[in-house]
Amino acid sequence: MQRLYDFIRRHPTWVDSFWAVFLFGISVVTVAVRDEGGQNPPGTDSEAAIVVMVLLLCLVIALRRRMPEKMLLLAIGVGLAQLALDVATTPANFAFLVITYTVAATGARWASRTALGVGLCAAPLAQLRWPERDSSVLGNIALMIFLTVPFALAWVLGDSIRTRRAYYEQLEERATRLEKEREAQAKVAVAAERARIARELHDVVAHNVSVMVVQADGAAYVLDAAPDQAKKALETISSTGRQALAEMRRLLGVLRTGEHQEGGEYVPQPDVEQIDELIQQCRTSGLPVDFKVEGTPRPLPSGVELTAYRIVQEALTNTRKHGGPNAGASVRLVYFDDGLGLLVEDDGKGAPHELYEDGGADGSGHGLIGMRERVGMVGGTLDAGPRPGGGFRISALLPLKPAH
Repeated sequence: MQRLYDFIRRHPTWVDSFWAVFLFGISVVTVAVRDEGGQNPPGTDSEAAIVVMVLLLCLVIALRRRMPEKMLLLAIGVGLAQLALDVATTPANFAFLVITYTVAATGARWASRTALGVGLCAAPLAQLRWPERDSSVLGNIALMIFLTVPFALAWVLGDSIRTRRAYYEQLEERATRLEKEREAQAKVAVAAERARIARELHDVVAHNVSVMVVQADGAAYVLDAAPDQAKKALETISSTGRQALAEMRRLLGVLRTGEHQEGGEYVPQPDVEQIDELIQQCRTSGLPVDFKVEGTPRPLPSGVELTAYRIVQEALTNTRKHGGPNAGASVRLVYFDDGLGLLVEDDGKGAPHELYEDGGADGSGHGLIGMRERVGMVGGTLDAGPRPGGGFRISALLPLKPAH
């Protein structure tokens, strides 16, 4: 059945031609039966005129979807010729109903209005031309009204199909446009977040280099007087340099050169220790937050600390924005042997997932898009979504060693 349906959709003219041939056969059989039974309706009994009219009306059926306006004009011409030449009606006159529906559904507006007007006039004209001899005036009027109704229904049905089709086309166009806009916004969000990460990387690298310079100057100053202090300074320089190189390996491959050179002042970036201050600020603003640290705290790469802070910041901001007036949150930091785990949950009323995608921590970020970008930059993983009992949950795992 699906193949048959696909074939019908691909070859509408073939289908219409089949029905045209079918209608032609019925019309010929009907005329032949009339002739044999002597039951010819009012009008001429010229077989040539009848056959010509039937062929033209069947042509209207066959080509109605390929050229609806022209077939409407042809049908009107055939109808006027029938009235003028007094050609008897046949089943082929059903083509008038079909073409009325077709132009109402797919034809130009002028053709649709013309079909409606002609359809409403067709039955009255036919009754005036071929009145029922054995019927009263009221009977002829009733029959005229009865024959007019199918034309009105055919036009209404076709116009409804046109309206519905236009509505669906608008929905598809809108959906396509929104999808393109969403993709464009996502790309812009990623680019903006990478630019911000580049500026933050500038702070991280500048801080590490400054530490190395200070330690090197100190080591040179105490090299002769205090060799042990000089040795510790050199060890600090070595570890700081390795950490800076690790950060560069993670980020330099995906950030365009020169983005970190944009104008603006740079300030020291927050780390894991400042998460406690962030939570205190949230509590002061009215958001109850339960904060726990599991495992043994230890120094972390600067990029990991910055990422952890930003994730908690954006998650708590989303809770304040979307969780409702009575929402509460919990933050868990878990130190593993090879990574740092983050779990931020809230019990608020929640919001659609798209709002978390669009909202950022500082009003200019992009929510989960920014979080995923940050986590990806340090080689970690992020899982976010609604909680089964209500609220929202964000879980992240940040590796402490660079991925090779």
